[in-house]
Amino acid sequence: MGKKIRIAIVGCGGMGGGHAIAIQSGTGNAIWNGNNLDVPGFDSPMTTDISKLLELAGIQDIDPAREEWARERGMYVYKDLDEVLADETVDAVLVATPNDSHKPIAIAAMKAGKHVLCEKPVMMSSADLLDVMAVSKETGKVFYPRQNREWDEDFMTIRRIYEEKLVGEVFNIKCRIMGSRGIPGDWRGIKEKGGGMMLDWGVHIIDRIVAMVPEKIVDVFCHCTYITNKECDDGIQVYLKFESGLTVNLEVGTCHFVNEPLWCIYGDTGSAMINSWAMDGKMVLLKSWDDKDTTPILAGAGLTKTMAPRMVGTSTEELPLPIPEFDWNTLYKNFVDVCNGEAAQIVTQEHALRVLRLMEACFESDKTGEVVHFEK
Repeated sequence: MGKKIRIAIVGCGGMGGGHAIAIQSGTGNAIWNGNNLDVPGFDSPMTTDISKLLELAGIQDIDPAREEWARERGMYVYKDLDEVLADETVDAVLVATPNDSHKPIAIAAMKAGKHVLCEKPVMMSSADLLDVMAVSKETGKVFYPRQNREWDEDFMTIRRIYEEKLVGEVFNIKCRIMGSRGIPGDWRGIKEKGGGMMLDWGVHIIDRIVAMVPEKIVDVFCHCTYITNKECDDGIQVYLKFESGLTVNLEVGTCHFVNEPLWCIYGDTGSAMINSWAMDGKMVLLKSWDDKDTTPILAGAGLTKTMAPRMVGTSTEELPLPIPEFDWNTLYKNFVDVCNGEAAQIVTQEHALRVLRLMEACFESDKTGEVVHFEK
């Protein structure tokens, strides 16, 4: 086991404050209320105790209220970024500032001899990330994209269904993130700061699909909405087609007062659905295509046999979701192991570059109204 990494957090707003609590408590869990030193860990025997891997050196923020918040919780508060970079006891910097400042902070940190764990989206553009990757190579310092939602319980379950072919050969996947509160009333509603839902939630759901499906993406079509905010996209609808013919529908919305299922995955021998982050859902597996005694149902003004539901028990079988056991703190652990030269990076810079280029293709499609042929 390598050395414990001392990490300073630059930007202590919503995300940075969550990181501070997660690291200070050693649980990896960002709980805002109560005593953050008594936060219960995730309910999995596989979850790593990150108190053995990471030590919070302190935080830096430009907002006096956030500085006071940190002091009240016993955290050291750096006066500015220069003090962070000059602290020789700091091994790594976690960048959790507004999106437009990720690049200069990451570059400065690596040039000061610090490893970097950067919040998503890691950069505003693929060109910016290429510049940062060059500095990482030049300095020999780790630059790690924090795409943490690859270890969300809902995605880990869908990934298991897909990779183990539990519903057969998958031909379509749908993921919808739906809310009704518009864009948060901070910098996320300002375009020049990197606001909008594509860079907020879109990056997560695109990242996960790219991580899961080991194929070239042939076609991309995207439509952005501006219902509650005229400056930044408050919703996205993305269609992806992979080289095998697999199609993926991704949607983020902030003006939906009735939600659709979080995930649906369709295969040639079954389907699965996850309704919400509460993990309410099921798998339905086909027992036999031979269902000759189907009774037609009334569908509006006429009858249909084609769309009549199958009988559970005779034609199909319902099963609970195959929720896997996994380490909630895999990303934190892998970051530390990579810094210590003990592991390969799971979320690679090249992966983040592909995600950013795909997001850029989405914006191009939205602008032109046309399909973008992404990877030929």
